[in-house]
Amino acid sequence: MIIQQIYTGCLAQGAYYIESEGEAAIIDPLREVQPYIDIANKNNAKIKYIFETHFHADFVSGHVSLSNKTGAAIIYGPQANPSFEAIIANDGQVFKIGKISVTALHTPGHTMESTTYLLKDENGKDHAIFSGDTLFLGDVGRPDLAQKAAHMTQEELAGLLFESLRNKIMPLNDELIVYPAHGAGSACGKNMMKETLDTLGNQKKVNYALREDMTKEEFVKEVTDGLLPPPAYFPMNVKLNKEGYQDLDTIMDRSKNALSPAEFELMAEETGALVLDVRTQEEFAKAHIPRSIFIGLNGSFAPWVGDLVKDVKQELLLVVDEERLDEAIMRLSRVGFDQVVGYLKGGFSSWESSNKEVDSVKSIKATELESVLKKEQKLNIADVRRKSEYLSEHIDNAENLPLSELNEHLAEFKDNEEYFIHCAGGYRSMIACSILKSRGIHNITDIEGGFAEIKKCKIPFTGYVCPSTLP
Repeated sequence: MIIQQIYTGCLAQGAYYIESEGEAAIIDPLREVQPYIDIANKNNAKIKYIFETHFHADFVSGHVSLSNKTGAAIIYGPQANPSFEAIIANDGQVFKIGKISVTALHTPGHTMESTTYLLKDENGKDHAIFSGDTLFLGDVGRPDLAQKAAHMTQEELAGLLFESLRNKIMPLNDELIVYPAHGAGSACGKNMMKETLDTLGNQKKVNYALREDMTKEEFVKEVTDGLLPPPAYFPMNVKLNKEGYQDLDTIMDRSKNALSPAEFELMAEETGALVLDVRTQEEFAKAHIPRSIFIGLNGSFAPWVGDLVKDVKQELLLVVDEERLDEAIMRLSRVGFDQVVGYLKGGFSSWESSNKEVDSVKSIKATELESVLKKEQKLNIADVRRKSEYLSEHIDNAENLPLSELNEHLAEFKDNEEYFIHCAGGYRSMIACSILKSRGIHNITDIEGGFAEIKKCKIPFTGYVCPSTLP
């Protein structure tokens, strides 16, 4: 028996390859399916099944493409209603893969079709569960995403999740390995651990949602408390996962439209396409195309594109180093952004050499901020980290303007005042600066290295509070 976790850090997502006696199955594949096919070919195995734990909201799954390329059957749990051919499993239905088996356990709550897959070894012994978004390490799936489709409140869905966990998962053997669909950093939960696998027994000890003496009312309150609004692109990804999508190969070929600086500029003006600069934050700060938006490939690229651009139908023009063009298109497609209409041929250097207008972001080191604060006690400091990060510890008198909510605060920036922008390490603050500059707000300064560098200076900030203790 082979089990391989294929973890993608940008999405904090785990897909799985399992194999026995030349037969294989993939659980929750990403949209680029060739890596799974390559593993199977290397092992002389045939992919028999594609198991989907639910209709994913945070990424476009590779189930349709993988089925088309391999002939493998797509499996969903009860109450799923895809537009394409699939096996809708009954609760408790068993699927054989070589000498091992996978049992579908219907575990609604995160969504109505959410299903956990129980893997039994060749001796029929329970070995692992692939829990999707039902059970994470340290957390459980948020119960607010499927309210509209289920015609239920988040409290009602949370109640279903409580029953699923108590009746289907917690009675299982403590030695079982838990393989979740997501880890720390995903927007699908609140408090996930950084580890990507654990035993069920340990989760019963450390996961607040599996506390043995917890009542249903307590569970519902704790699971629904503090939920941030889901990213706007989530419903559109669910739609793609339910109805199908174009193959990634088609998207890649269509998107590789090389444009000269003049052609690039003209297309941006005529189509209203968003100019997306995916280079490093240091390169963007030094020089960039005016009114372009920075979201770098070296960070949580796809989730931030989804959270900030929101509409997967938005046409995009890329400023990217050509050796990373394929990566940029692929990572955009993972979250349903398939409308790349071209890229700047020759990268940003071609724009500079054509003598076209450029812009830049004023950026200073944390030590320079320290010097400014000694001279001027009151500065406009915008902390664009999440609220929980800000509450945990922040610069005295800094205002919290979370990046995901920045557009709602644009009216607060005054033309005659200077603003200093920082995040945790510099990635999000540069995104924020690019958004502000694209909206005509130029009196801003980025703090290099963010709060990590600020803490090394003698800058007054609040006492530390562990995020897990915050209300």
